[in-house]
Amino acid sequence: MQLVTLFTPLSLGQLELPNRIVMAPLTRVRSSRDGVPGPIVVEHYRQRASLGLIVTEGTYPSHAGRGFPGQPGLVTEEQLEGWRKVTDAVHDAGGRLFAQVMHAGRVTHESTTGGHTVVAPSAIAINGETRTYDGKMPYPVPHALTGDELPGVIEEFVQASRNAIDAGMDGVELHGANGYLLHQFMFPETNQRDDGYGGSPENRARFMIEVVQAVVKAVGAERVGLRISPGTSARDVLPVDPSDALSTYGAMADAIAPLKIAYLSVLHEDPAGALVQTIRTRFDGPFLVNSGFGVMTDLDEAEEILASNIGDAVVVGRQAIANPDLARRWQEGLPLNEPDPLTYYSDGAEGYIDYPFYQEPLAEATA
Repeated sequence: MQLVTLFTPLSLGQLELPNRIVMAPLTRVRSSRDGVPGPIVVEHYRQRASLGLIVTEGTYPSHAGRGFPGQPGLVTEEQLEGWRKVTDAVHDAGGRLFAQVMHAGRVTHESTTGGHTVVAPSAIAINGETRTYDGKMPYPVPHALTGDELPGVIEEFVQASRNAIDAGMDGVELHGANGYLLHQFMFPETNQRDDGYGGSPENRARFMIEVVQAVVKAVGAERVGLRISPGTSARDVLPVDPSDALSTYGAMADAIAPLKIAYLSVLHEDPAGALVQTIRTRFDGPFLVNSGFGVMTDLDEAEEILASNIGDAVVVGRQAIANPDLARRWQEGLPLNEPDPLTYYSDGAEGYIDYPFYQEPLAEATA
């Protein structure tokens, strides 16, 4: 049996990845107030083209789905033109790029959405405040989406995915993790509906399943990935019952398995555990693992994930922020740049496009 390493090629859909290091979708809020990715966004992604696959930061599929100031969108022609420059640069550098399509749901404020109503499965607000264009504000009580409104939200995911492909993306990753809209439907803490989209685990999984099915129909299964975080507490989504999580995500995995999508990407602190590995078995397709929620993934852990057959590829966040040439550094055992958390969400080039590539030390001058 062939030993799989970080540098064993991997097929995802129609893509052939030269290595199994996947850049995580990383919120960096460097786009314009109009949601247009500009020149530094182009450069940021171009620099990281040697990674097996780049997944962009979450991009909003509608104005109501925008979660943060500085977040890019996949809605307007100006946004798509900005993304075309990104995809051209990444492809010219030999890279591969999926756009993450993310609807924030209740994780936003009307000051961020431009006055568009904040929506969610149920009218339950998040405790705390969110950063908006007008400063920090309490999260509002969201509008509970009606059954008649749900097809329109699904169509937003579909159109954004079509737009991403039109902008030159190799595919899309649907964001079903970290407390955003698709995740909000999955748990009873945030989904207290009494219709066909609430109550039982199967009903709570239904909206995510229908989004995946609709996007697959629109752009093709080989161009669709899905990211989930079944055991992660985020933004008041608190999965306290492991058996319920397994029932809900198991129903989801059973439903999407026949679609043969490009991959399922799972964020979980224990990817070798029963919950994640049961989901993997029921999905039965390419499986990406991200264990670095709160703990930075290092080379030893990344290699162990593949050597122990925990996943088919490793999703890496902060190391990819600080090391645009991470694939080379890991392959050759070179020293790493350290990420600077103070610049993760700041403006401009600092901490975004100024992390250096590895330079060979100059040989000492001889007499």
